Amino acid sequence: MIADSEMPTRLRDRSVVLFDFDGTLADTGGAVMRTARAVLRARGIEPTDADLRKLLGPPLVSGFERAFGVTHDTALSLTQEYRELFDKTVTPSDFPPIDDVPFLLDRLTLAGRRMSIATSRKESGARSMVDQLGWTDRFECVMGLNEPVRLTKADSIRDALEYMGVDAADVVMVGDRLNDIEGAHACGVPCIGVYTGAAQPGEHDAADVSCGSMLEVARVLGVA
Repeated sequence: MIADSEMPTRLRDRSVVLFDFDGTLADTGGAVMRTARAVLRARGIEPTDADLRKLLGPPLVSGFERAFGVTHDTALSLTQEYRELFDKTVTPSDFPPIDDVPFLLDRLTLAGRRMSIATSRKESGARSMVDQLGWTDRFECVMGLNEPVRLTKADSIRDALEYMGVDAADVVMVGDRLNDIEGAHACGVPCIGVYTGAAQPGEHDAADVSCGSMLEVARVLGVA
């Protein structure tokens, strides 16, 4: 829990809030791990839950490379197989909103804050999932990976800022993994790290503020 006196008031004054998607807005962890397990087993790889959790957050290609020691070409083909299976089998019931996300989005909207999504998920898939959750009108844009133009979280954040026509000084990022923090900082944007996804204890030590829930995020942003 973060005491009021410890909350950086500068974040309350920022007019734009960027959100990560997976593990921050929507609970996609189960669907991601189930789909990845299926494509890995088809290749004769039996993954552990600990290995699969390493895929939650970073881009899938680099996640497969790091978690399973496969070549870049193999990681690319695994990612393609994963995306095809995910699109065929995953429904909105598999990625419900994280607790108190609807409340936070309502409060930010009432406060007149501008919102967008910057994700490491492939952009077309992220847009489809946002639409299925009924959130399309909530966000000015959804920026995700779009090879070869956009390959990293920093790329997604950079292009979201450009699309919205805002400077880093106007923006705060909310994310659940270290790559969200690193991507935001690479663009000069402060980041609120929230332990709603797969982050390990201490993972958000590099964040500007660390929160345990979306209610705490709402307090940090001055809307609760």
